Order: sequence, then C-alpha cells, then structure tokens
Amino acid sequence: MSDSKPQRAVGVRDVAALAGVSRQTVSRVLNDHPDVAPDTHARVVAAMEELGYRMNNAARALGTHRTRTIGVLASDALQYGPSRSMAAIEASAREAGYWLTAAFADSGDGASVTAAIEHLRGQAVDGLIVFAPHARTLDVLDALGTGIPTVILHAAERADFSVDQRAGARLAVATLADAGHERIAHLAGPRDWLEAEARTAGFAEELAARGLPQGPVFAGDWSPRSGHEAAADVIASGATAVFAANDQMALGLLGGLRAAGISVPHRISIVGFDDVPEAAYAWPPLTTVRQDFEELARRAVARVIARSGSGAGGRTGADAAADADPHAAAPIAPVLVIRDSVVAPSA
Repeated sequence: MSDSKPQRAVGVRDVAALAGVSRQTVSRVLNDHPDVAPDTHARVVAAMEELGYRMNNAARALGTHRTRTIGVLASDALQYGPSRSMAAIEASAREAGYWLTAAFADSGDGASVTAAIEHLRGQAVDGLIVFAPHARTLDVLDALGTGIPTVILHAAERADFSVDQRAGARLAVATLADAGHERIAHLAGPRDWLEAEARTAGFAEELAARGLPQGPVFAGDWSPRSGHEAAADVIASGATAVFAANDQMALGLLGGLRAAGISVPHRISIVGFDDVPEAAYAWPPLTTVRQDFEELARRAVARVIARSGSGAGGRTGADAAADADPHAAAPIAPVLVIRDSVVAPSA
C-alpha cells in the first residue's frame, strides 16, 4: 500500500496565482464575463491547462445560478427522428460549452411526463428541450408549467422549431404524381403522433391541389413489420404508388411487396420519409424526404441558451422564438432525395 498522501484538488486560488491575476478575474473567465482583456483571458486559460484545473459545475452554479446544463425530456427515443435529434442536440450543446442530462418518458402517459420534468428540474438545469410527439405531452406542459426556458420539438406545427412535415409529405406525393401516378396510397404513422397527422394532412393536400382522387390510407406504427404487413392491403387497393410516412415502414413494405411477387418500382413505386442510412442501400434504393435534424438541434440549443442567459422563464412559443431572429422559428424545409424506387406507372 502506498504511503503517499492524496493530492489536493487544484482550485481557483492556484490558477490565479500561476496566472498572476485575482481570484475574481479567474471567476470572470470561468463565467464567460465580457470584461476580461484577451491577453488576461489567455493567461488564465493557459494556467488552467497547465494545472489540470477542472470546472466544478455545482460550485459554479452557487455563484452564477447557472449550471451550463440543458435538460432533455425524450420519448420514443428508439425511433429514428428522436434518436437523431438527441445525438444532434448533444453535439450542439457540447460545441456551445453545455452538457446534457436526459430523462425518458412515455409521451402518451401524463404521469410519466410529469415525473420526468420534475426530475430534470431537480437537476437545476438552465433550460429544457422537450420531445413532444403526442398532444398529451403538450397538455401536461401547459398544465404543469416548467418555470424555466423550454423548447418544444417533434410536435409538428405545435413545436417551437420543426421541419415542415406537411411540405415534406407534399414533396413525396408530388414526386409520385409527376411520374404519372394517379392512384396513390398512404402508409401512415400512428394516429396519436402529431408529425404523423401532419404528414397525412400533407398527403391529402397535395392530391387535392392536383385534382387527384384521395387515395386509401393504411395505418402503420413506424415499424418495418407494419409496412410488411400492409403489403397485401396495398396490392388489393389497386394503388400504383405509395407514400410511406417513414423509411422503416417503406422498407418493410418493399420487402412485403417483393415477397408477394410485386416488382418495385415497376408495379408499385414507393417514397419514404426521413432518409435513414439503410434507405440508400435497399433494392431498389429508396426515394425519400430528408429532415435536417442538425439544424433543428442547433436552433433548439441556441434558443435555450439565449433564453436562460436573459433570465426568461417558461415555455417558449412563436413570439419568444422570434425575438432574437424573426426567421428562426420558420419551419425548416425538407429535402427530396431521389433514388430508384419511383418510375412511371406500367400501362
């Protein structure tokens, strides 16, 4: 057993002594105070690195009332959209010098959402980013009131920041219609998902705008299995094309149609939504609609940081999102990714 004594943790006093500044100056550097000369800031940072100084967030919070931590209330995190958003939010927060702490909840269960929010507030987070795919989550937030800056994502038109779900659906339908298809079906996401509702609405809007008959809508649950099982109904409907509300269902449908002896795209064309990595490697490669989750995350993190810095509290809405940049709250435009799963209908 070693007789050496444990080393004392490096503190602000040590950094100040090595940098030749006061402890108050070190504190200003740690708290990103603007009134620090650049050369002084550089000396303090160099001293921290030389000494191996590590910030103590708990101590910092006592002085600034800020922990530089953002809470994320996540639900349905196994779905592609929420999982990509979580990764992108973590990257954006880290780049800005913030950390994440997450709580997971069943977004359709009010008690689960309430417990998750209370847990995050107990962590003294500076703000919240909430995934609200179900209307129930928004109802709980409105009734509870978080008391801290909060940004809503994955709630279609009810989100503070979003990719334009209706526009994405219309892009998908337009691609099929432009190829000559008139009998277009929709494989929809779960009815209690706000983004699924928006995509179904966009599907109907584009057909109506083109004077095409409203095609059949088949219920799915986001999974490849539900897409595979929908193949028989799609074949029976006589549709020559399908807009699937996400790529997983589109890939499952593609497999189900091939298993039934139906050629894709020559008998039935398919367009998906999300542009999952597997979409490019399906056979045929899947035409789909891409969402910019990185930009969504960047906007959400920037808004939480800006609002927490100003001391504003409560849930942000369209008016709060517009106070710094009138264009920031505008929906993010989706992008059509053209591959090989769409051709003109066979004669």
